[in-house]
Amino acid sequence: MLDVVKKVAPSIPFDADRLDRLMDEAGIDVMLATSKHNVQYLLGGHRAFFFESMDAMGLSRYLPVLVYPKGARQKAAYFGHRMEGFQKENDPFWVSESQTNSSGSVDAMQKAIDYARKLGAKPRRIGAELGFLPVDAGTALRNAFPDSEIVDALFVLERLRAVKSPEELRKLRIASERVIESMLAVIANHGPGATKRELTEALRREETNRGLTFDYCLITAGSSLNRAPSEQKWGKGDVLSLDSGGNYHGYIGDLCRMAIHGEPDAELEDLLAEIESIQRASMKPIKAGATGSVIYAAAEPLVHKSKHHNHMHFLAHGMGLVSHEAPRLTATGPVPYDAYDAGRPLERAMVVSVETTLQHPQRGFIKLEDTVVVTDTGFEIYGEGGRGWNRGGTAVR
Repeated sequence: MLDVVKKVAPSIPFDADRLDRLMDEAGIDVMLATSKHNVQYLLGGHRAFFFESMDAMGLSRYLPVLVYPKGARQKAAYFGHRMEGFQKENDPFWVSESQTNSSGSVDAMQKAIDYARKLGAKPRRIGAELGFLPVDAGTALRNAFPDSEIVDALFVLERLRAVKSPEELRKLRIASERVIESMLAVIANHGPGATKRELTEALRREETNRGLTFDYCLITAGSSLNRAPSEQKWGKGDVLSLDSGGNYHGYIGDLCRMAIHGEPDAELEDLLAEIESIQRASMKPIKAGATGSVIYAAAEPLVHKSKHHNHMHFLAHGMGLVSHEAPRLTATGPVPYDAYDAGRPLERAMVVSVETTLQHPQRGFIKLEDTVVVTDTGFEIYGEGGRGWNRGGTAVR
């Protein structure tokens, strides 16, 4: 007779006390998480593999819904698509109620609504991820609770994820290091004449072969500042910029490194050295307890002092399951949000991406981007290799 192994649901994979406190501060009684990344976080790693690359399914969209009532974690529930049932059989969820039998956005939301009604008292305030809620599902939610206020739960969930667990840091380290390894392999294996499209495809293969999910590659060659893959060739003497995001189990490695075919001249050496000095200066004051604004305070004076300041900019932003998340350090970056963390202390295990970019009119796009983890006494860099001018084609000569 075969032994049957009874699968036991895991413990709660996040700080539930912190979530209760954040919901209380926001006045939220019940929260409905519907984004892939927040559902993954709250379920401790679950991500529907069938919908990893696409959401559409017939006449509707994939919509996972995790219901979390404040102060009653034992009543949390999850409602997913029928294609997720196989994963649930292998790895049970920690929530007390889980149904993986929905077929679309309204179906999943209606099941979540029915469950929320059974919780008892009518919620005064319901938190939902408004930016990740289809109109049809959102309408169903509003119609079901006409006397409740529907508010955005994005901020609560972002603050919950702001401090990374050891397991999250492990995944971020792996993602960062493997992105760098992939970039260096592409640079070494391509001689003059490779197109930006070919280089991007080669990077996709390198990252995939290392167990990453390839997200994107922003790529420039020569003096062009165009960062899209194209038939433009990386020629002899041309600089190359590779800025890529590859994720490991959802956690993003987002870094940028430089290369050249041949030897960099003195000007190029100086330009990259200046960018490196700004990067290092921005990292130097990072440590738990330091105010978030110290990063910009260290970097921006160097940018303003540079003779290339009209073509140079610095950016620092949080990293994790999303490429721009807490800590929020600036209100003037490419992604609009308030600088909530600029005046607050950095916490141990927060993760910050720092990047310095020079769009030189004659020499081209020159940039470094690094992933930095806040520690009690300072910081740690994930994926520190390849910081200088990497020589192209060294493996094919």
